[in-house]
Amino acid sequence: MQKPVLVIKFGTAVITNNEGVIDQKVIKKAVLEIAALSKTYDIVLVSSGAVGSGKSFFRKYKGTITERKAAAAVGNPMLIQLYHKYFHKHGITVAQALCERHHFSNRKQFLQLRETFEEFWQNNILPVVNENDLVSNAEIKFSDNDELATLMAIGFDASKLILCTSAGGLLDGSGNIIPLVEKIDTAVLAFVNKEKSSMGLGGMLSKLTSTKQATSLGIEVIICGLNKPGALSMALAGKNGTRFKAQTSNLKARQKWLASGSITIGSIHIDKGAAKALHNRKSLLTVGIKKLSGSFVAGEVIQLIDEEETIIGVAKTRLGAGDIGKQIASKNIIAAHADDIVIF
Repeated sequence: MQKPVLVIKFGTAVITNNEGVIDQKVIKKAVLEIAALSKTYDIVLVSSGAVGSGKSFFRKYKGTITERKAAAAVGNPMLIQLYHKYFHKHGITVAQALCERHHFSNRKQFLQLRETFEEFWQNNILPVVNENDLVSNAEIKFSDNDELATLMAIGFDASKLILCTSAGGLLDGSGNIIPLVEKIDTAVLAFVNKEKSSMGLGGMLSKLTSTKQATSLGIEVIICGLNKPGALSMALAGKNGTRFKAQTSNLKARQKWLASGSITIGSIHIDKGAAKALHNRKSLLTVGIKKLSGSFVAGEVIQLIDEEETIIGVAKTRLGAGDIGKQIASKNIIAAHADDIVIF
C-alpha cells in the first residue's frame, strides 16, 4: 500500500552554526528521526545549507548572485555526502535531486519527476532536494526553499509539510509560539517579524506565504524548530511548533499542478465583482478586469490580483494581453475559463 507523502524542509539556520558551517550533531539527530518516520511516510527532504557549506572556499565572498551559484555548486556535494553518511547507517540510500522551476511549470516534465521519486521510494531511497543554483535563471528561480518545498508538497499531493526554522514556530506578540492557526488572515500576518535570517533567504513572511498556498490546497503545514528531542515526531503530534490547519480542497490533480507549478509571466487586476465570481468558481470575464501587467499570450498562466493588491489565484488565459485590452469593456467575453482558474 502506498504511504502518505511527507515533505520536510530544513532551513539554513537550523542545521548550521553561527559561522554557517553544517552542524553534524543536528544532522545526525534529524536523520535518526527521518529514518524512523520513513516507515510510515514516503519522505522528500528539502535541505538548505549548500551555499553556507561552500562559501568559505571563495576569497572575499560578498554574497553576489554569481558567488552564491558557485558556492552552492561546491556545497551541494558536501551536503549530500553528509546526508549519505548518516542515512546509510540506517539502511537508507539518498539521491540528490537538483530541481529548476521549469521542472514544475512543464506538466510532462513534472510527471516524469514524480515517477522518478516514486521509483526512489519503492527502493528505499530518500530524495534530498535543492535548487540547481548553478544554472537557474534569476528571473524564474525559486524565491527560496520554502517555495520549493511547498511546490513539492502540492505536486506530490503530500499529506503534511514541515518547515523547520530557527524561530521554532509562529510567535505571538509576547514571543510565545502559537500552537494552532486555523486560517492565515490579517491578524495572523500582523505577528510577522519581516526581518530575514542572516544565513537564509527566507523569513517568516515567506513561510506564511507558502503555508497559505499549501493549506488552501488541503495540506497541513507545521512550522517548528529542530532543537527539541524528537522534534519532528512531536511536530506531527501537535506538540512542537505551530500547526496550520489544512483547508478543504476538491481540486483535481491538474488544477493543483496549475496552482503550484506554473510560471506566471503577467498579472490581471480584477474588480470586486469579478473576485466574488471567481470565489464562486465562475469564469473570468473581460468586463471584470481593471488592468493588465506584463505581456502574455493565450494559454499562458497569469496571476489574479484583487483591489487590495492581493494575489488570490492563477489562471490559464484564453486570450492574450492584447486581445483582452481590446475587449476589456465587452460583456460575456471569457478571458479565462473556470476550469483553468485556481483560487488560493
